[in-house]
Amino acid sequence: MSVKEGDLVPDFELPTDDGGRIGAASLRGKPFVIYFYPKDDTPGCTKEAISFSCLKPQFDALGVRVIGVSKDDTASHEKFRKKHDLSITLASDEEGRTIEAFGAWVEKNMYGKKSMGIERSTFLVDADGRIHKVWRKVKVPGHAEEVLEAAKALLAR
Repeated sequence: MSVKEGDLVPDFELPTDDGGRIGAASLRGKPFVIYFYPKDDTPGCTKEAISFSCLKPQFDALGVRVIGVSKDDTASHEKFRKKHDLSITLASDEEGRTIEAFGAWVEKNMYGKKSMGIERSTFLVDADGRIHKVWRKVKVPGHAEEVLEAAKALLAR
């Protein structure tokens, strides 16, 4: 299964690193960004989380929440947040249902070895709960800035 622009956001509810829960229902009425990343505290994932955290004040000014999701548990997320002073919400999808619902669980091929894993993906969801913009196979440099510009454009229309 994979979502595309214009689709309703898949229903989800996940535990967060701060002991809370976050889901599609609780986010309804406001735009948000949900991004999927492979693993806490790895080089690319750390750079991506730091980039989104650095831009959090600008996302907040737009009223756009940013949520990072991986299969790591909430204890790992909490450690990751503290180690890198992250300010965005980190949600845990240990069973991978939400990751699969967004189409971010894919077959990867590294050095000829195939395995299943999380494809770095980002989704901008509008206040009506529709997927406004999709980024797949994300390259980290400049990505958070690109998502911020798309959020500004969404809110300007």
